[in-house]
Amino acid sequence: MSILKKLKFIFPLLIFAFLLSCADDESPGIKEGQSTISVTLVDAPGDYEAVNVEIVDVMIKMNDDNDDDNGWTSLEANNETVNLLDFTGGFSKVLVERFPVPAGTLSQMRLVLGDGNTIVIKDDNDENETFDLKTPSGQQSGLKVKVNTTIEEGFAYDFVLDFDVEKSIVDAGDSDNIILKPVLYVSAEVNSGIIKGTVSPNDVPSVASVLVDDMGNEDPEDDFVISAYTDETGAFALWGVPEGTYEVKVMPVDEESDYASTSVMDVVVTKGEITNIAEPIELMLQPGTISGTISGLANDIIGTVSLNDNASASVEANAAGEYEINGIVPGDYTVTISAEGYVSQDFTITLGPEEEEIIDATLVLE
Repeated sequence: MSILKKLKFIFPLLIFAFLLSCADDESPGIKEGQSTISVTLVDAPGDYEAVNVEIVDVMIKMNDDNDDDNGWTSLEANNETVNLLDFTGGFSKVLVERFPVPAGTLSQMRLVLGDGNTIVIKDDNDENETFDLKTPSGQQSGLKVKVNTTIEEGFAYDFVLDFDVEKSIVDAGDSDNIILKPVLYVSAEVNSGIIKGTVSPNDVPSVASVLVDDMGNEDPEDDFVISAYTDETGAFALWGVPEGTYEVKVMPVDEESDYASTSVMDVVVTKGEITNIAEPIELMLQPGTISGTISGLANDIIGTVSLNDNASASVEANAAGEYEINGIVPGDYTVTISAEGYVSQDFTITLGPEEEEIIDATLVLE
């Protein structure tokens, strides 16, 4: 077909390109729901030019209220020095982001500081002067705060450490002996929900996913994908999905599958709740194509091709008699080729997934 005017009949089928390249290679299955926590640092204002603290780590203790140094788990925060006064007035510093933790009670949290802490104060000449901040030996292992927050499987939690600079700086009367005795407050909030659903047919291993616009802007670098495999019953669970409205996409694991990808729109996630997609998500078979050439017609006669004698499922051939129907759901069909004043021809076919059926017909006058 050198000059092909494609006449397409599109059947109801949705085919989607997935953005799973953003996801981890190993997505959690329905039995592997992992809770995650994020820790953000903020500061109450202080009357200083700068308060620079060296953050070594953030650690937690699960299911243990004891004050000893056993049982602490590192959240692998970046070791860096920050100016606490940068994080006032609505600004914050992310110390830990979506770190996986087991379900249970998060009993305690501690902020571990190094010894590279300094404070900048205006002197009598209104010039900036920098002093070391001394840390009491009893707090060198990190300032501990009681949390006692229940962590439920599959949800994501935000913890905010509020560092009160004004109360944390102790001036012993000598500029060489300014002491840092951190005063911290902690607050916690579940910031996500869970999406559960099933995929049919349940014997087609599939991946369900949602794309999360983490920062609410148009920059895709801030986005990430939460995904999960279906189990043997076709069920899946997407854990730790931030509150919002999502398109849940489902794609067969096997790229050569006879089934195409599909999705469910407008799935609403509420903090602390499980959203169940009521109806199974149906995977449709990969669509097929019917094409061919109609010959034997006078120059001013246009041939028509219809499926199962359905007038709404018909297309006209082009001037050269060529036609093509795309996006046809696999199945059994009667293909009728006709033209005004000519004897129609019927063809019975079985169209398979991704199959291209070529039907040529030569019509004769009635």
